[in-house]
Amino acid sequence: MGVVTSAATTRAPKQDRSRATRQRLLEAAVACLAERGWAGSTVSVVAEHAGVSRGAAQHHFPTREDLFTAAVEYVAEERSQALRDLPVQSRAAVVAALVDLYTGPLFRAALHLWVAASNEEQLRGRVTELEARVGRETHRIAVELLGADETRPGVRETVQGLLDMARGLGLANLLTDDTARRRRVVTQWAELLDEALG
Repeated sequence: MGVVTSAATTRAPKQDRSRATRQRLLEAAVACLAERGWAGSTVSVVAEHAGVSRGAAQHHFPTREDLFTAAVEYVAEERSQALRDLPVQSRAAVVAALVDLYTGPLFRAALHLWVAASNEEQLRGRVTELEARVGRETHRIAVELLGADETRPGVRETVQGLLDMARGLGLANLLTDDTARRRRVVTQWAELLDEALG
């Protein structure tokens, strides 16, 4: 007599494999975009990097734009979750964590996507919408982590200034290692935030 299996038990491992493949593709897409830029990051390159076939990649992401916007969104959500999970700590530690968002491979990948979107109409709307959503979420998390009261005049702008400064530090870090200067700026900005936020 043969082994009887239910559809539910065979479906679960297949769904798990599908989720794992999708995650590998998203992580590979971010890595490729950060390392090779938009021009060097094709679906084939990402599929090879992820260790899956091009057909499997296109099953999950029918277009190149689908793949790369999903990849940047995926990692942005992962980083947002990491920020949300930070224990309550000093403002200096929060400022450093926020700046770290803009100095790693996610920022580099997102930057390549932004540049591509500035030249490619079919990508622009998706990236603009994604950036607006990620920006709002990052701002909301920053307000929460900093214990900022945005009902006070100037506080919203102060928090947004921190995020804009962090993005600028990320840009400065693209060509050379800017760690030493960045540490000093982060320390100074944390002191300014303590004064501004009370």
